[in-house]
Amino acid sequence: MGMYVNRGNESFARARQSRIYVDKSRLIEYTNEVLDTEQCYICNSRPRRFGKSMAAGMLAAYYGRGCDSRELFEGLEITKKPSFEKHLNKYDVIHLDMAYLLVQNKSATDTVAFMQKCVIDELKTLYPGILTDKDSELPFALSKVNNAAGARFVIIIDEWDAIFREAANDETGQQAYIRLLRGLFKGEQSKDFTVLAYITGILPIKRYNSESALNNFKEFTMVNPKRLSGYIGFTQQEVRALCDMYHMDFDEMARWYDGYSFRQVQHVYNPNSVVNAIMDGEYDNYWSNTASYESLREYISMNFEGLRDLVVQMFSGARCVVDIGTFQNDMTSFKSRDDVLTALIHLGYLAYDVTTREAYVPNEEVRTAFARAVKDTDWTPVIQALKDSDRLLKATWDKDADLVAECIDKVHRENTSILQYNNENALSCVITLAYYNAVNEYTLIREMPSGKGYADMVFLPRRNSTRPALIIELKYGQSAESAMEQIRERQYPETLRDYHGNLLLVGISYDRESKEHCCIIEEQEKR
Repeated sequence: MGMYVNRGNESFARARQSRIYVDKSRLIEYTNEVLDTEQCYICNSRPRRFGKSMAAGMLAAYYGRGCDSRELFEGLEITKKPSFEKHLNKYDVIHLDMAYLLVQNKSATDTVAFMQKCVIDELKTLYPGILTDKDSELPFALSKVNNAAGARFVIIIDEWDAIFREAANDETGQQAYIRLLRGLFKGEQSKDFTVLAYITGILPIKRYNSESALNNFKEFTMVNPKRLSGYIGFTQQEVRALCDMYHMDFDEMARWYDGYSFRQVQHVYNPNSVVNAIMDGEYDNYWSNTASYESLREYISMNFEGLRDLVVQMFSGARCVVDIGTFQNDMTSFKSRDDVLTALIHLGYLAYDVTTREAYVPNEEVRTAFARAVKDTDWTPVIQALKDSDRLLKATWDKDADLVAECIDKVHRENTSILQYNNENALSCVITLAYYNAVNEYTLIREMPSGKGYADMVFLPRRNSTRPALIIELKYGQSAESAMEQIRERQYPETLRDYHGNLLLVGISYDRESKEHCCIIEEQEKR
């Protein structure tokens, strides 16, 4: 076994021995389908802590002929498939971690040369007498080994985009790296020695103008992972099973770590965070800031085309249409707010609905990480709104209707650029932003159905919370009294018949002439 060629199966063995292991082996079913075809070039990008390295290690353990991995796969789903035996440990595997290689060298250019030398040196040992000291280009070396010995390779590159992220300004090194990848994966000769190419990282493949640098690759991304959707993170079924096994609150797990959604899988969870929550026995923010995200702050602060205003809306629960087509898949070519938002989607800080083409903040964990990140910027309206939200909540609980109206007025005034009122939907936006921090205590349900209509907003206390439930009715151009009358007339409290605790009825209105909000709060004790 070598460090880069036929490394063995220790990485996957370690994953299998972990206390918490979720079977994602059916990914191999797909790679076996495309093995040695025109579709054998796969780029599977996803955020940090979404299982990229585990998947790469699993593929290396399965295909690598330098080890026997049969016992490691015992009991996994892939063993039920006919292709399992056919390809098990049958190929030479070149397995590279570009992030690891990059830190061993001074530049991206040095990394590219060093990586090729290391692999070629191991090939000389594995296939003696074929390569010489003059062989310094890996694509040609692999072609020679294939011609002389018939060897064919599975090439796996983990953190394939590290050079574009960590050496963002080293254009010379990036160009050398792209030339190497094209030599490995795009020439006619490469088809002779490559049976599968699987590269994984955070970013999709670098684009030049409108064309991918490796346009023969099938890309599976956080925008649309297609058939690989079930292997991006944990699915709802998998998380529910883990919660049952380890006696964790599934609803709370969903609040913290669910929220990513694809066409083929509707609920996708951050796997690292789920595992950490189970291991620690508590829910928390396990999302640490990355260097890539740090580099985005300056672009966000520039407020491309009202980007700041869009983030304010997303903080309040809104979604934002994003044109993902202009992003060049690097961390230096931002030219618009859409580029920055698309980068945030790939980094996992935003989720994306491919059907509506909208981005949104996916869950509580990312919400808190995002909020913490913007506190180091000059986003005064956002930061102030977060602070004022706690004051508003306390005023609501104290039934101080005048102060509630005053707090909502303040949020509206400070965000007039995006919160111009023209109907109750706009009023709903400012109310949601004003009650932003309520998510720490409540689950927000919009348009909750009752027997005689829909309550505009219901804040349902989370488990173990001692706070009262809130039913909020909004009236644009009418009175707060009319909002309260509608709550009573349509019997909105009956929608919470299974809730046992105190209940606050809140009517909020906006007067178009005076441009002021009014509020009425009544308490109703549940029996």
